[in-house]
Amino acid sequence: MNDGHGAAERVARGVPVHEALDTTSPADWVTLDSGVRQLAPGAAALLPTRNELRHLPAGVPTPAAASRIALALCHPNGRVRLAALERAAGAAVLRPLLVVRCADWVAPVSHRARELLAEVSGRRLVPLAGLILFLARRERGGSARELLDRALREGPGTDVVDLLTSGDRAVRRLAHRVAVDRRLLTSAELARTAAASDDIRVQTLCAEAALATMGDADVDDVLDPLLSARSPQVRSAGVTGLRRAGRHGEAVAFLADRARVVRACARYVLRQVGTDPLPLYREWCADPAEQPAAAAGLGECGTGEDAETLWGLTAHPVSAVRARAVAGLRALDAVRPDRIRPLLDDPAAPVVRAACLALRPYAAGLERDWLLARTAPEVPAPTRLAARRLVVAQDRARTRGLRPAR
Repeated sequence: MNDGHGAAERVARGVPVHEALDTTSPADWVTLDSGVRQLAPGAAALLPTRNELRHLPAGVPTPAAASRIALALCHPNGRVRLAALERAAGAAVLRPLLVVRCADWVAPVSHRARELLAEVSGRRLVPLAGLILFLARRERGGSARELLDRALREGPGTDVVDLLTSGDRAVRRLAHRVAVDRRLLTSAELARTAAASDDIRVQTLCAEAALATMGDADVDDVLDPLLSARSPQVRSAGVTGLRRAGRHGEAVAFLADRARVVRACARYVLRQVGTDPLPLYREWCADPAEQPAAAAGLGECGTGEDAETLWGLTAHPVSAVRARAVAGLRALDAVRPDRIRPLLDDPAAPVVRAACLALRPYAAGLERDWLLARTAPEVPAPTRLAARRLVVAQDRARTRGLRPAR
């Protein structure tokens, strides 16, 4: 992003707008707008007047004239901004500033800008989507957003599809919402999008839409990408989809998923056909090396009698099992700080993190000197970080009267 003051001064001294700033960047247009109002007195004297605007040649402005109109559109004087609006609608390079003026704090300026923007064809609004959504956060930015939304919903579907891969996250999210509403993507395409996206909102939207529109002929094309996705939210949607597809038995494979939400969905699906997951967890916890998360699952649906099994697993040679066993004890509400404390010195970072989470509610009762000794520089980083967090939690707990260690 360019410095707003610097870009404004360059434009004021005759540099064409497209050279003075990145015209594809919403933030650059906004900083240009604010930069013009902050020009030093010498540069401010170069700003156009209404009289100059009246004498500019009619028609599509030259690069030099476009720079003058751009400055007028950002002018500190609202009357100059209003006069410049009439010259902006017909010039593509100035259209972004027409969007900026839709959110103007002077009512006549914002009102006229909205009228002119409404006359711009829908397809010409699509390239301005990033700026429109950027300004939609402002108090008066909603009107341009409404025009964009209408253009995407009523215009060619190709415009929406082109925005699905936009570099702007807000634009991608809007495009996916419109694509789902307009059914521009097949169930399989939605599933693949959900699995590939790194945006949780897009993941959830597309996964739910894929399942809602899934037909008998494309069950595999929908469920396979969802069930193999890296995102827990997407995998959980896929597991839930097994119920609709009548493939309840496949949920067994997800009972020991690494994500809690996926394990919960798997238990739900199995219970719909009368399968109790608890015996399976107990069986797996007899030798959980291949399925470490079974220990966490046992705590999530087990009973008090399963606590000793989990305590035994806190000494398992596989670190993932130890960490999941601590998580299972937390889920079972069977944590005993005196037995968890030694795990803060565990050589495996995941176990230390799990122990820290388990000890946090009991921080007020932990020995202060014992914690401080583990904040020393020579202590391994995971233990040192966990001890510091527990010291902070202890300070807070002591002032709030949280329960002490038992």
